[in-house]
Order: sequence, then C-alpha cells, then structure tokens
Amino acid sequence: MKHFNPVTRKLLTTVAFLSLCFPIFSQQMDKMWGKSVVKLRAEDAKRGQLFEQGNYAMFIHWGLYSQLANNVKDKTYYGIGEWIMNPRMAGIPVAEYEELAKTFNPDKFDAKAIAKLAKDAGMKYVVITSKHHDGFAMYDSKSNDFNVVKATPYNYDPMKDLAKACNEVGIGFGFYYSHNQDWTFPGGNGGPEKDAEGNAADFDDYFVKKCLPQVKEITSEYGPIEIVWFDTPGNMPKKYVEELVAVVRKNQPNAMICGRAGHGLGDYQSLGDMEVPVSNQPGLWETVDTTNDSWAYAWYDQNWKAPKLILERLIATVARGGTYMLNIGPRGDGSVPQNAADTLRVSGEWIHRYPQVVYGTDASPWQHALPWGDVTVKDKTMFLTVSEWPTNGKLYLPGLKTGIKSAKVLRGAESETIEYQNENGWICFTVPAAAPEKLISVIQVELEAKPEADPCFGIDPDANTDLLSEFATVKGAKKETKQWMEKFGEWKHTNQISEWEPGSAATWEVNVLKPGSYQVDLTYAGEPRLVWSVAVDGGETIQNQQNASLNYQSFQIGWLNFPKPGKYRVNVSCIEGITKTASLKSISFTAIPGISLPIDKVTSN
Repeated sequence: MKHFNPVTRKLLTTVAFLSLCFPIFSQQMDKMWGKSVVKLRAEDAKRGQLFEQGNYAMFIHWGLYSQLANNVKDKTYYGIGEWIMNPRMAGIPVAEYEELAKTFNPDKFDAKAIAKLAKDAGMKYVVITSKHHDGFAMYDSKSNDFNVVKATPYNYDPMKDLAKACNEVGIGFGFYYSHNQDWTFPGGNGGPEKDAEGNAADFDDYFVKKCLPQVKEITSEYGPIEIVWFDTPGNMPKKYVEELVAVVRKNQPNAMICGRAGHGLGDYQSLGDMEVPVSNQPGLWETVDTTNDSWAYAWYDQNWKAPKLILERLIATVARGGTYMLNIGPRGDGSVPQNAADTLRVSGEWIHRYPQVVYGTDASPWQHALPWGDVTVKDKTMFLTVSEWPTNGKLYLPGLKTGIKSAKVLRGAESETIEYQNENGWICFTVPAAAPEKLISVIQVELEAKPEADPCFGIDPDANTDLLSEFATVKGAKKETKQWMEKFGEWKHTNQISEWEPGSAATWEVNVLKPGSYQVDLTYAGEPRLVWSVAVDGGETIQNQQNASLNYQSFQIGWLNFPKPGKYRVNVSCIEGITKTASLKSISFTAIPGISLPIDKVTSN
C-alpha cells in the first residue's frame, strides 16, 4: 500500500482488519466497493500490518561470535560483538574463526521461552540473525556447510523451533540476513579473495553460490515471514538486490523488506543504529536499538537500559511516527541474560496495561517531545505520556488548537476525570499530587476532532524545557547531524551548530505562558573557554564566558527575563574563543519561582 497516502493506507488497513475479523462487516464492504476491491485491499493490508500497527518488535543478534563474548585469547575487545573477527576488532583469521564452530553447543537455547519473553514484553514480531557478516548460518543451510547444524556438535536447527514458537504465541517471525558482507566465503564483501583451490573469487561467486541460495532457503523453509532484514548493502550492484527482492516477493509475498537492502528497493526506511529521531519523520520507518550497548552478547556489558528508558525510547519513536525494534543478545549457550529479560518484562507489564498508547497510534501533532514527556494519537484521542510528573499539581500543554471534550488520568483499567482550563492558548490540567504510575503516567484526552497543534516550543512554567539545535533557524553558522561511536559500533546521534562566524546566530521561536526570569543553560562542546550571548528580540541580552569540554556538557549562562506572556525569538551566538569548533547542542530554560525582574534593570550589550 506504499502508493497510498498515510491516511488512506491506515483506513484501508483498518477496513481489511475488520473484514477479516467480522464477516458481516466484510459483506457490507462488498456491497459498497465490490467484492474484488475488498479482496485487493485485504491482501495489501497483510503486508506490514504488524510493522505499521504493532510499532514494537524484538531483534536478536545471536551467532558463533556470541560464544566469544568479546574475549579473544584472554583479551577483551570493547564494542559490538558480532564484529569480533573483523580487523577493527580482534582480526581473527578465517580458518581460526571457523574452528570455533567445533565447540559451539548452545544447549540452553529455549525457543519457547524467547517467544514468550517477546510476547510478555509487548512485542509483535521477532527478527533474528540467520547469517551475519561472519558468514556463519544459524539454520540448516543446504547450500553451505558453515552452519549450526553441519559444523557444530549441536547439530540442530534452532530456527525451526523459534519460528514455530512465535507462531504458537501469536507473534510474527522474521530473518536478518547479511547479503553483502561475508567475511568467510570467497568473494563476499570483506571475505577471502581466493577459493579453496586458489582461484580468484569475485562477488558474483559469493552471490550465486551462497547468498542467493540461502535467501531462497530462509524464505521458503520456515513458514510465514513477517520481515526479511537485509543489512549493510555498501556498493552492492543494484541487479543483485533486485534478484533478492524478487525471491522474497515470490516466496513471501506478505513479507516486508528492510530498506537496508539498498537502492531504494525496501518497503520502509531503517534509521541509523540506535537512532531515535527528535522530530516527526515521514513514511514508513523503524528505529533499531539494543537493551545495552552491544548487539551480540559481550561478557562485560552490563549497561542495561532500565524499563523506564525503554518505554521512553519506544514512545518517542512511535510519537515521531515510527516502529521500534529492540535487540537482545543471547549468550553462546543460547540463554538470555537475566537483566535483559527482566527489563523487558517490567516495561512489557506497562505496555499490557496501556496497549492503546503504543499499538496502532499516530505521531504527535507537536512533531517533537514536550518537557514532561510525549504524545501519541488515535483518531480523536490523545495519550499524554508523562515521564516527569509535575510537582505543583499542574500539567501544561501548549498550542493545542482542537477543542477538548474530556480528560482523565489512567490507572490501568481504571481512570479519574481531571479538570482543565485554557490559559493564553495553553491547556492547564489539574492533576493528582502523586504520579499514578512508577514508570510513565498516562492522561487520556478526548477531543472534538483529530488534534491539531502549534509546534512552537512552549517554555514550561514548571519543568525544564530543552530546545535542541535541530529546531533552530541558523544564520551564518553550520547546522548538521553529528554521529560518533562511544565504543566500536555503539553509535550516538545529535544535531549540532558549529563554525560560528561574527554575526552568526541560532534562533528558536518560543511560547511563554508565565512571565518572569528563567535560568538559561547551554549544552555544547569546544575548547578552551567560550563566550556566549543569548538575546531576546526586542528584549534582554545576557552574555557569559564558561569553560568548554571535548564532550557535550551543560553550562549555566544566566537569567533571562520574559516580561509578559506570548511568543518570543531567542537568539544564541558564540562570540569569543575558538568559535569555529564550538558545537552547540541545545539551550534550556528553567523557571525561577517568584522572580520577575523588570527588563530595564538589566544591562544589555
């Protein structure tokens, strides 16, 4: 249904779902549109229905590399474990890596337990690595013997069990397949340049002898496939991708194909690893993230995401219009780390209490997060997901243009009606003093129509308001997306403003409800000391010198006064120091209770 606009696509998907579940509804649609039309729409709806409406899935990175757990010859390599044999990690020779298979015996792999964990976590489908860049297949491949059945003492196909277990608990199943890189097969990208007989090997050798046959296997021997998740296409010629896509379409006509197939031939876009966007994104897309720092199991990695953080990243993804796929990395023996399982189950309990917040919802009309949390939408209903519960019994919502019919705080299946009032274009909800939920609380707002909102950033009177550089209008400086690795393969993403010139500025439009003074902080990186100016059009200017760091840190700049309610333009400039390399990430405002400093009492430069 890619050729339909999002509204039409969702309508057709809903119609198809109702038609499948309720024959009477289907009969009525037959009369209205004609039977053949309804059948066509239902077929279209099958592809990607779990992706588009489920919004949450489990990724599993598990392979021969899991047995090493980032430890090779008593040395720990920090980074993503599935790349352990690569020269940028341990640089394990092919022959030495292949020997590992002789001791690979994952007898603790429990397909039913993993499928149940995904179900308990609230996930709608599972995608697991059938073959990663190391070339080792985690299923019974007939086309290449370097696999979990033929090359190991385990001598069993765990993918058969997992596909069956997912079907039994009612969730979808899919395969990851590295179609371009193969570090152990001659001709694969990154692999040996000669075959076992010493003959030169090219990419076509790898594609014809291994890649294409294996993709045929995984799409024809494991029942219905929800997604085929290709990865790292690199400079792979288009003709090869087209051939793989044709195989998937033939064998699994209802399967979605990840955009990482390459050449724009996928069904949806997959963002960068661990990237949760901060602004709404168009089209069908997903974020792939992991429960700690590594995708595959690493013995040292205990940096787990807490249940609240998982929910925040899930909701942020859904509120931006996407789907969230969260990874676990089983150990070499097949067992799932207990901390990963626990954090998924706890966050899953919340999802099962509030499924309406996550499944089948649309993006926030504000197009970005709010100081206290985020918003998802279903028709004329908004769900305010509050991560930071207000301390003064008031929750502020700026810029809502649609009339409200009612509002209530949810406590699972129970609810409590709350009062609200309009203050200068803001909605002020009167909420209980204590947060209803330990993780994230939910306020359900029924509207008179589908919500519309002014995306202008409201300066919250109670919570810290952080404005990211991505949302600034920039003059004379450079605004760009920056990404870096904390450890090898552990990606971080941000938007920055740098290369400041004399007279350059970053400008945000803000909406102020409560006049008064606000503490202004800037989060930036640079060296060694920098002088920043923060000015309001037609109002105050504050200026301060603060230290700088090569890592992003927050520094206090001073107090800025807004004398009355309304919209303002706030300008930030880096005016002294090594301004070229100064990198601004965000500006934040925190209200200072009881302080309303007249504007003529402050010196402006």
